[in-house]
Amino acid sequence: MKKHFPRVVKITLISVYLIFLAGAIVRMTGSGMGCPDWPKCFGYLIPPTSEEQITWQPNKEFKKGMIIVKDEALFVAENDLTTAADFDINNWKKYTKHNYAKFNKYHTWTEYINRLASVISGFVFLLLLYSAFKFRKENKKIPLISFAAFFLMMVEAWLGKTVVDTNLKPTIITIHMVLGLVIIALLLYLLFIISDNKKTFKYHALFNKLLIVSVVFSLIQIAMGTQVRQFIDEQVKLFGFENKQYSLMNPSFKFYFHRSFTIAIVLVNFGMLYLNEIKKLGYKLVNWIVFLIILETITGILMYYADFPVGTQAIHLLAGAVLFGLQFYLWMQSRNSKIT
Repeated sequence: MKKHFPRVVKITLISVYLIFLAGAIVRMTGSGMGCPDWPKCFGYLIPPTSEEQITWQPNKEFKKGMIIVKDEALFVAENDLTTAADFDINNWKKYTKHNYAKFNKYHTWTEYINRLASVISGFVFLLLLYSAFKFRKENKKIPLISFAAFFLMMVEAWLGKTVVDTNLKPTIITIHMVLGLVIIALLLYLLFIISDNKKTFKYHALFNKLLIVSVVFSLIQIAMGTQVRQFIDEQVKLFGFENKQYSLMNPSFKFYFHRSFTIAIVLVNFGMLYLNEIKKLGYKLVNWIVFLIILETITGILMYYADFPVGTQAIHLLAGAVLFGLQFYLWMQSRNSKIT
């Protein structure tokens, strides 16, 4: 199992990025409240596929915990029951965690697939823990970092529930996103310390400082991006999903900060590219970082000026998460060169 551990870490990292992708698609399609409860969906282990399943009808069986939409509100079955001719409120408890009471089968299944990706990733993390335990005698860092990543995944699951319970509260979504990046950083650190082919790079003080700034800037930009996305969600609720041209009408200061801050990010990372070339430092990841920044900029421009073309939001979010990961790994390479 030890010789396969690097592969296990990589699979775990990919599973986290797949969650980012699934989450991006959820946000892109406005499916965040596709399932009003957690961990089930309308009280079902496998989500409903039609509105009839979650609508009260006479002479219909409901299991305890199943949720229905009635009179623009959610009600939870108190016990297993078969409905009579008239609705009996004594058999139902009003769902009070939020007041979102809509059903859209596409949104429901999009959100369900997002949760399914998280469940699968949870099993992968268990495999990571099992594999890391084998290193407990020779390198205690490996099981400790693996456990820390697993623990944060459990916190992420709780935050996912909180996001639903609070009807997509912006602060919780931001914490949810940033914590996901922390998990990526832990997995990349794990991958770095078990790597057998650590190349020694030339150390350059200014390059290293710019790199640290670039990581911090990316965190700020991603966190601010989640706030901008929340504003867009509110606009969608107000004008409807089909009226995307109104998504950024009269935006807040956060949007202008997010847009203008891109200039600082571009300057810092192009400065790194310049130093890497003229000083021949040999950091190949810099080229990929610059490519992702260009991709981020293009998708951002398209979302603003072309009314959110299909897929641009998902690409924008996923590219941001990958960008942070590459910057963090590059920082470890640079830091290692200083030590050596």
